[in-house]
Amino acid sequence: MPGSARLVDGGDTSEHVAGRPRWVLLWSLLTNFFVLLALYNGVISVLLPNQVAALDPASKAENLALVMFVTSIFSTLATPISGALSDRTRSRWGRRSPWIALGSLIGAACLFGTSLMTTLWSITVLWVMAAIALNSMQGPLSTVVADRVGPESRGTASGFIGAGMTAGGTVGIIVAGHLASTLVLGYLVFALAIAACCVAFVLLNRERPSTHIRPAPFHLGSFLRSFWINPRRYPDFGWAFLGRFTIYLGYQGVVTYQLYILQDYIQLPVDQANIVIGNISMITFVTLMLSGLCSGFLSDRVGRRKPFVFFSSVVMAVACAVPLLLPTVNGMYLYAAIIGLGYGAFTAVDMALMTQVLPKDTGSTGKDLGILTTAINIPQAISPVMSAWLLGLSGGDYGVLFIAAIIFVFLSSFFVLPIRSVR
Repeated sequence: MPGSARLVDGGDTSEHVAGRPRWVLLWSLLTNFFVLLALYNGVISVLLPNQVAALDPASKAENLALVMFVTSIFSTLATPISGALSDRTRSRWGRRSPWIALGSLIGAACLFGTSLMTTLWSITVLWVMAAIALNSMQGPLSTVVADRVGPESRGTASGFIGAGMTAGGTVGIIVAGHLASTLVLGYLVFALAIAACCVAFVLLNRERPSTHIRPAPFHLGSFLRSFWINPRRYPDFGWAFLGRFTIYLGYQGVVTYQLYILQDYIQLPVDQANIVIGNISMITFVTLMLSGLCSGFLSDRVGRRKPFVFFSSVVMAVACAVPLLLPTVNGMYLYAAIIGLGYGAFTAVDMALMTQVLPKDTGSTGKDLGILTTAINIPQAISPVMSAWLLGLSGGDYGVLFIAAIIFVFLSSFFVLPIRSVR
């Protein structure tokens, strides 16, 4: 496939690790995804909504949807492109490490710059720049699992990543909630944390040099065509993409507007909503950690992925029904506990499932995983717009967001069933 990341010389560049290096890698991945998701959730769920709402309280939902939509378009493009380019990267630091280090440093600088902006367009521009850099880092970082962990241990690795993601997402919202009154400091804390962790990751987990690799000749047309993975030729890849896409479409529609849900649906004042969102995250954190670590371990032990993904999506659908029946703070706390169980089980096994449905004959692991990552990024672009549209149709009734979440999350459970290459 001319123009793709297929290697002409150098052969298999995987370097599966074992023993102490494997445990260092797993804990490093946990730490990095912890910080990355803390950043994403803290900014998207708390800092950015507060910053946007301060500009124009009456149009906060529409303005936030605009910022998220524009950002997610660029994020969606950045992830597979950076993955494909990392497949082709030649350096003494390897293929993935330069992207991880430079992406985090550029992203941190742009993230801090976002805190200094005072207009909607300038906030959007700086946050888009940060998102492009961070997604260019995240794609190669995710590919490390396929590069360095054998298939028989990827459930455990996915469990570590899932635990880091879920714990980070929770802690990020708590930290951001307490720093919401000092936005500049809030953004700075997350910026410094992601830069430090990613540079440390590269230094602690030295990658094999890739200077000997000779990629296939680059042709722009072939390179662009390589981003289309034919679902007829690779049906399992297509089903996995659809399953991940729909579950995040439902999940993100609620998470993105969680602060506004507490203010306008549960009827809490702004200060109390910022505290309650932290409490919700703490509850979710506990159930996520328990569910995530147990699910990843059990998935490796029984050698099955699909039942865990199916079960987790059903549990998440049940969780989204709770605030409809109990639109109170206690109802949101119960929602948090149940969604943690489902989402923890999903994230623990999802990464392992994704690495096992990759096409075997493309030689483009980074690019293919980047494409699967767009199944997260595209919902991040669509769900805020869809949610704003639903709110407009319903006269601002945030209950419709939970109804939509139930439909999409439950639907996702059936897309995993036709996958044949993974049990």
